[in-house]
Amino acid sequence: LGVVVDLGRYYNMWHILLPSMWQGNSALFEVGMCVCCYLTVLYIEFLPIICERFMGRVKVPGLPAWVNRAIDGLLRLADRTLSKVMTFFLMAGVVLSCMHQSSLGTLMVLAPSKLHPLWHTAVLPLQFLLSAFAVGLAMVVFESLLASRSLKRPFEMRVLAPYARFIPFLLTIYLAAKVIDMVDRGTWVYLTDASVRSVSYLFEVVVGVLLPLVMLLSHRLRRQPRWLFAAAAMVVFGVALNRINVFRVGYTAPYASGPYIPAWTEVLV
Repeated sequence: LGVVVDLGRYYNMWHILLPSMWQGNSALFEVGMCVCCYLTVLYIEFLPIICERFMGRVKVPGLPAWVNRAIDGLLRLADRTLSKVMTFFLMAGVVLSCMHQSSLGTLMVLAPSKLHPLWHTAVLPLQFLLSAFAVGLAMVVFESLLASRSLKRPFEMRVLAPYARFIPFLLTIYLAAKVIDMVDRGTWVYLTDASVRSVSYLFEVVVGVLLPLVMLLSHRLRRQPRWLFAAAAMVVFGVALNRINVFRVGYTAPYASGPYIPAWTEVLV
């Protein structure tokens, strides 16, 4: 449900299911198709857990015995088949998510007159993709520590501490892509106007990239669950704020110069 919101006009999502409404030149069409295919792949990747949980235990009340046997047979067939093809779906999940993340950036490349220069750039798809790489690893750490605390299990620091070493590397690449692009376009001058947008941009970069990068470079801090969780949460927050900045804070609609008051005829309709 959260991913569906990325489509913008999510209430028209059913259009994607009708080939007669496809538009191959639309960036939003690519986003929508990637989201639909990606969610389907995620359901398939989750199926082995369903098979393990219900195989041999299908007893749906009110259904004839033969229906329950048929469902159980389908679960067993899926369990035997998925192990042979799961590698393909894992690869498809990675490719589709990369396309989805970069295409979200493409949406705003198409709006140079509406998006603030601090965020609008021709390499916005690349920046979105690099930020997704970084936040993906950080989200694994964030969810693992949160799940361990919620389920009262020991933290898996033996795995998470060395795993987190890769996050600063990805954050550095992402930060370099932003800084090089900013210097190349000369948009750093907007950082000195003390506007809401400049403050939000600095907050996104400093709190969401620089601070966690420095924290995760420390071997001592990486081995402490509290600090590791804080750094991972900052990365997640920073990328989330980047999306909010691009699609909300830095975006100015053509009619945003004043309040919109509908005419009496529009109210009547």
